[in-house]
Amino acid sequence: MKNNSQYDWVEFYEELAQKLLKYQFNRNPLIKIIKEIFENCNLNLPKMDADSQLTDIDPFTLFGLFNRGLKNENRISILSNLKNHLKINAKVPLSFAAIPVLNNNNAAFYSYSNAEKTIAINNLWELLKYALEFSKNPSAENQSKLEEFFNLAINEPNNGNSKITIALYWVAPYKFLSLDNKNEEYIYYSNEFPADFVQTLPKFEPKMDFKTYLEILNKTRNFLNSKKAKVHNFIELSNAAWLFAEKKAEEEKQAQLKQEELNALDDTNVTHYWIYSPGQAASKWNEFYKNGVMGIGWGEIGDLSKFNSKEEIKKELLKVDVSTTHRNNKHYLWAFVHEMKVNDVVFVKQGTQQIIGMGIIKSDYYFDKNVPDNYKNLRKVNWVKVGKWEHPGKAVQKALTDITPYTSYVKELLEIVGLQDDIVPEQKYSEYDMAKFLSDVYMSSENYNKLVRLLESKKNIILQGSPGVGKTFIAKRLAYSIIGERNADRVKMVQFHQSYSYEDFVMGYRPDSTSYQLKNGIFYNFCKEAESDENNKYFFIIDEINRGNLSKIFGELFMLIENDKRETSSVQLVYNDEKFSIPSNLYIIGMMNTADRSLAMLDYALRRRFGFFDIVPAFDSDGFKKYQSTIKNPHFSKLINCVKELNYAISQDESLGEGFCIGHSYFCQLPENVGDETLSDIIEFELIPLIKEYWFDEHNKVVNWSARLRGTISD
Repeated sequence: MKNNSQYDWVEFYEELAQKLLKYQFNRNPLIKIIKEIFENCNLNLPKMDADSQLTDIDPFTLFGLFNRGLKNENRISILSNLKNHLKINAKVPLSFAAIPVLNNNNAAFYSYSNAEKTIAINNLWELLKYALEFSKNPSAENQSKLEEFFNLAINEPNNGNSKITIALYWVAPYKFLSLDNKNEEYIYYSNEFPADFVQTLPKFEPKMDFKTYLEILNKTRNFLNSKKAKVHNFIELSNAAWLFAEKKAEEEKQAQLKQEELNALDDTNVTHYWIYSPGQAASKWNEFYKNGVMGIGWGEIGDLSKFNSKEEIKKELLKVDVSTTHRNNKHYLWAFVHEMKVNDVVFVKQGTQQIIGMGIIKSDYYFDKNVPDNYKNLRKVNWVKVGKWEHPGKAVQKALTDITPYTSYVKELLEIVGLQDDIVPEQKYSEYDMAKFLSDVYMSSENYNKLVRLLESKKNIILQGSPGVGKTFIAKRLAYSIIGERNADRVKMVQFHQSYSYEDFVMGYRPDSTSYQLKNGIFYNFCKEAESDENNKYFFIIDEINRGNLSKIFGELFMLIENDKRETSSVQLVYNDEKFSIPSNLYIIGMMNTADRSLAMLDYALRRRFGFFDIVPAFDSDGFKKYQSTIKNPHFSKLINCVKELNYAISQDESLGEGFCIGHSYFCQLPENVGDETLSDIIEFELIPLIKEYWFDEHNKVVNWSARLRGTISD
């Protein structure tokens, strides 16, 4: 492991920890070194004392000076200076994989407003001493001493499991397990560890004692030494947890983008449901409840309504705090201003285990600069429920999340808080019919009628086509046009991917706070909703249907989706004794990108159960021509003509074909006075990358068509 270049920090960190011990009882020289290092690196020391002057320090806060939101070059610069000042023999690390870092706003391991700060710092030095002693010799005496100072440190006001165990991991990463958020998620909730192992672990508390920590550590280490383990020590585990978190964040980002797209299709009168945290650990709840408001932090960046995009918010956030990418922050701040509506329902959570209130939003967003803290972003709320209820499973950690799509989850929360029927405003939906569909979608009435007939006869269809033909755009509007109104409650959408499973879709065991519980999947719940409302039609939409393993996802239900099997046939579900059938008033609409080279051909079993409808580029449709005539930029028509010529070349290419043609939706919903800069962005960042992928082995074609596309706006 120590030869692995991505973990070259281990030897340096271990030696640094040993070198620091000589300063335990004479810290002034160390403070002088720290100040010189930050001056040499042209960096500002973070605030660590009430008067912003560094007068004392513990070893873990010192480690936190370079294990927080810093650029790698600054990190390396600090470590290079530490090497020279402390005579460290190990090489300065260049890679920092598997190192958990601290939040810039909470990087000190003592409270600088604490009157007993010196005592706290002395205890932290003792914690380092006995952590290193225990890592070399886990005797009963060393364990007892380590336990004493661990329990003192973790109960400091600003500390908890994450910070203290991160600190121990920094100084002896082979011996101590970090229980930071990523590792906690990976061990307890990722399904990378067997359920029977996870069930043996103690319940995760915010401030656990040393005995609980040691139990988790020992059980995890024993499992990592077994043949079942995919990783084999705490460093590999931390790296795997980081990669898992990155993958999950990307999936959440894609899901968020998809949900935003779907929200744009929904009627603005539809009530949305949100889960919300009023400050860290619900610290602002009493104040907000008393004042009849809900608030969001980051008031230091000013009135959020002045920002025109999420990216503008992100840029402003990075000026304040570089310890995170603000991926989630930009989403929920934007949602608080632009997506939440009057009469939406808000559930209030405390941590991830408890619901403490519910209310109805009664005002638009407003900014109050006179609020004394950062919670200046506000909405008025009628708090209709207050109490304490156990949350089903573990709630999301984000400050604000739209949970509307998860109807069974919403219903469970409503039942938990004891909803009265008259609390939530009655839903009102706008009408939507064939005429409105045809005004939104560039499709002929003849093709629309064919599509509806196919769906009615097969019950299951797949809209297949090349990128940008508007498959997702069409699917939900098709459902609304058949329903007769934009009723989002009778339309459900999911996106398949390689790791999507039967447990997500139909039924399976999921972790809650203490064990694993049998949970119904999204398709099971939607079938039950349709079954209970047999006089109305329900539509289940599956994006990227061919990216999932259909046999694995549908399981024993695969045979039941056929039209002639609806309600006449049933099967016994894998996880319980229930006989289950799919109601005849439920329709399935799948979408498939025909230009995805990574996908295998669909098997015959799927093709037999679905009707396939081709969605083609609509540049020559009456609707698109009418839209094109409204665009005043003459370069727009030149670009469209060039794309039509490009599509002809793609369709004639033996290695591609019509299924790879470029769709019209790349050019839709542009303002009539669209500028050349916007058209150039479409060419550079959407069209050219696509043709590079198509003709990855034919460079001349890429160069030729790239030049022709750019040439449409160059004169």
